[in-house]
Amino acid sequence: MDSALEPDLTHEDGDALAQALGAALEAAGDAPVQHLQTHLSHLLLTPTYAYKLKKPLRLPFADFSTLAARRHFCNEELRLNQRLAPRLYLDVLPVLGSVRQPRIGSAHEAGAAIDWVLRMRRFPQGSELDALVRAGQLQGAEMDAFAAQLAHFHAQAPMAVPGSDWGRPAQEGQAIADVLDQLAALLSGAEAARLAALRAWFGARQPALAGHWAARRAAGQVRECHGDLHLGNVVRIDGEITAFDCLEFSPALRWIDTLADTGFLTMDLHAHGRPDLAWRFLDAYLAASGDYAGLAVLRPYEVYRALVRAMVARLRATQGASAQGPDYLACAERLAAPLGARLLITYGLSGSGKSTAAAQLLQQGAVRLRSDVERKRLHGLAPLDDSAALGLDIYTSEASRRTFAQLAAQARALLAAGYPVIVDAAFLRRRERDAFHALARELGLPFAILHCHADPDRLRERVRQRRAAGGDPSEADLAVLARQQQQAEPLAPEEQERTLDLATDQAWDAPALYRRWLSVQA
Repeated sequence: MDSALEPDLTHEDGDALAQALGAALEAAGDAPVQHLQTHLSHLLLTPTYAYKLKKPLRLPFADFSTLAARRHFCNEELRLNQRLAPRLYLDVLPVLGSVRQPRIGSAHEAGAAIDWVLRMRRFPQGSELDALVRAGQLQGAEMDAFAAQLAHFHAQAPMAVPGSDWGRPAQEGQAIADVLDQLAALLSGAEAARLAALRAWFGARQPALAGHWAARRAAGQVRECHGDLHLGNVVRIDGEITAFDCLEFSPALRWIDTLADTGFLTMDLHAHGRPDLAWRFLDAYLAASGDYAGLAVLRPYEVYRALVRAMVARLRATQGASAQGPDYLACAERLAAPLGARLLITYGLSGSGKSTAAAQLLQQGAVRLRSDVERKRLHGLAPLDDSAALGLDIYTSEASRRTFAQLAAQARALLAAGYPVIVDAAFLRRRERDAFHALARELGLPFAILHCHADPDRLRERVRQRRAAGGDPSEADLAVLARQQQQAEPLAPEEQERTLDLATDQAWDAPALYRRWLSVQA
């Protein structure tokens, strides 16, 4: 055997090296060094930096047993994480000396290395999103910004090449089956029966999922993602939310559907008792990415991710770790429950609060399609691009026809996937409203209209303020508002029978409005 492939340190050597290196760092910095361990790594935390040593292990899913392998995976971890957290991941440095008397060297001393260490900037304890959620400190606006960042990251990530196996239906199905089997071995009694019900849930969806997975792969949605995007691997640093600790040791767990990546985070928000943030994050991600087709596979991915975390929790319990964190098996069951597809369209003038109301309502459990965003997407624009400043007229009759056709097609797909859908548009023309009512009737689903209105002076003030502030996809100004007031077609009596009236210049309650929506029958 090539000596470069033979183990060079024992597991005991790795432990001793980490202890000695921590002591050396403490002596050099005259400050305590905290030593933490994961299943695969040692972490040495100084006041300024975090140093990560990979344990010299050979496991079925990861092999760090040789010096060359540890150097390779340190460099892979640096490469992968600098995509999302370049300020956090700094460099890979050689460990010099001996196991009992080590020191960290510089890059040009690589030839004398006995091991390798990944150096990161240390962030304050409690900055991870799971800790922020527990403390009630995670804000919706910062999650919106991270959703846009994640959508951009996914758009730039390399796609799986045609000849690779990543994301193929057989591989996706096998990954789910493996987790179900591994978790089943750890459960008994009532929990085993609950898992069996989830296995049946996946089995009933397998034929349709295989088609969706194949379509997703063909559409280029299998990419080199993060791979482990739970709340503990996302952190607030320098006032911004960013992901860290990508999966470097397993390409199969990293080359995945972008919605499998996103669904890990939305699942964990649900598991931690913040479904409102999960729905809000999803809304912001979809607005940035336009990947509404991915919702055909999102719920199965969320249930799968919950089962992965349930398995991890059970494995830790068998190793003596105390039971902490959410009940992920219960989370999987909640996410597998039917959502109850139904369709809501908004109706109202510019400034009437339609988008604000829709944004609050969707956090109760819905997916939103916003005409201002989709109109721009059809013209190759980002949500906040100013079409007039770019010399484009995207408000012609033909542009509007295309926009509403696109909204209808997207709504159909989302409803077929089982989601409650809010279409956020003015819907001032009866024929536009009738088209969406017809869609709901065709699918046998409940249909409602959310009529948003406010005092005319308040409408004008809102439009002025929105235009002055920027930061909103709507480009309506006072001239547009005036035209709308002249041309709007009022709701007919038969439409009013299924209308939810909302005066947005008065106090209102989103959960109560959501319950009113759910009470509307087909």
